Formats: sequence, C-alpha cells, structure tokens
Amino acid sequence: HSRNKHRFSYDFTALCAALPLLKNFVAKNRFGYESIDFANPDAVKMLNRALLKYHYGIDNWDIPVNYLCPPIPSRAEYIHQVADMLGVKNDGKILDGKKIHVLDVGIGANCIYPIIGHQEYGWQFTGSDIDPSAIASAEKIIKDNPVLDGAIECRLQTSAYHIFKNIILPDDYFHCTVCNPPFHASSAKAKTAAQSKVRNLNTDISGKTILNFGGQNTELWCRGGEIAFIFIMISESEQFKSQVLWFSTLVSKIKNVEKIYRRLIKAKVTEIKTIDIEVGNKKSRIIFWTYQ
Repeated sequence: HSRNKHRFSYDFTALCAALPLLKNFVAKNRFGYESIDFANPDAVKMLNRALLKYHYGIDNWDIPVNYLCPPIPSRAEYIHQVADMLGVKNDGKILDGKKIHVLDVGIGANCIYPIIGHQEYGWQFTGSDIDPSAIASAEKIIKDNPVLDGAIECRLQTSAYHIFKNIILPDDYFHCTVCNPPFHASSAKAKTAAQSKVRNLNTDISGKTILNFGGQNTELWCRGGEIAFIFIMISESEQFKSQVLWFSTLVSKIKNVEKIYRRLIKAKVTEIKTIDIEVGNKKSRIIFWTYQ
C-alpha cells in the first residue's frame, strides 16, 4: 500500500539510531546487505521494537516469552486496507480521528493493530482476547506509552465458543472489525509449520521447534483451523449486523475463500469484498463483508 511505511527495505541506520540495542543483531547477509537473523526470536523482537519506536512513536513495547511477535509490515498493510475500505462509503475520503471505532478480534499480547491504527489514523480501538495474560500484556503496553492513553480498551472473551458475543456490547458501534484468525487446526500442525519455516531460513533446528515469531496455542491454532474460526465469526456477525459497518478477517488459505463466500451468501450479507495483499514473500487476502 502506498501509505505503508514498510513498503521499502528496512533502513537499519535509522532504526539503530532510534534503538541502539538493535545494532547487536544487525550484520551483512550473504547478499552483502544489512539484515538480522529472522530465525532468531530475540532479533525479531528487537527489530519490532525499533520499527515501533521509529515509525509509530512507541517507546516501550515488549511481549512475554513465547507470545506472538507479529511481522509489522503485513499488519500495517491490513490497517491501510481497512482505511481505504472505510473511505469507499465516504466518497473515497479517508476517515480518521477518534470518532472511528475498530474492534480487534484477538488483540494478543502485542497490541499491534491498535497501535498502528491509532498512530496512523487516530482511530479508537477495542481489543478482545481469550487469554488473560495476553490482555494483561496489551494493557501494560497501553499504560507504558502515553500516546496510546484513552485510545484502546481491552476486553476478555470468557467463552471459547464465541467471538463477538460478550465483546460487542449493546451500546457499541464499530466501523470495522479486524482479525488474524488462528491458522492451524492443531498444535502438531503448528509445530510442523514452524519447523518448515525455520528450514527455509537456512537454520539448523537441531530437532527443536523454534517459533521465530513465537505464538501461544490460542494464537496459532484452533479446532478446525482458520475456516472453522471464520465460520463462527460469520454466524455471529448476523447477530451484530446493525452494530458493525464492515466485518473483516485475514484469510491465509486461498482454498478457503470459496467456502467463505458461500457461507456469506447464505448469511445474506449485502456486500463482500476481497483484497489481495502481498508483503515480502507472503501472499494473503482480506475478506470484508457488510449487512448495511
């Protein structure tokens, strides 16, 4: 996206100036360019800290050990696509400011979507999560960064069987919901995918599974995988159709798109939009739907 600050290569000189600790992880790669070892979780986290400080004014950001450390460029891409989608129903003009309220389904310990959305557009966020430790971490990030004060509210989802229920309250109205659903259908599949990723990074895993971007069970997998999670989301979206302008979710597996469209048509939504996104070597897509 043209507004994505990460559409070009990382400026490690600027990033190291913003966060000198990053220097300990930067070295020339085999192509002669400065980079980090993306198979090293500590390096990935330090890069994220530098990106958030340099681009978004976040001075204090950390996550508990083994929690998901998200790739910031792709998270920013999602937020900018949401901004464009909101603009569609506003004569193409970007909607910004605190009157715009977004729900982040699965805010995680990292609080990334609300950080980027607030710092780029001034939006207000509500973030939900089923993990109390993730909520506590997100709340600490908000508390430790005055620029986020009053902009993000966290709500604990107490039921493993619901997504919007218990989270969207009677007086709420959201202009959009965002979600990065659990991708895998089981813990074993999540571990296998992690091993494959590390092999692709030319790292010797020595028989040990290393999640370079981390991740707890609720962040990485759910019974039935992403398609089952999204089906629940669609089903519950019908109950809150008057309280949300656009529902949306990332869809990693392209084979799931047709199934999702069939389910949305069955739910009698008014409009469906799919936006293909490609950041680095990863291709994905966002599906938006509305009843309004």
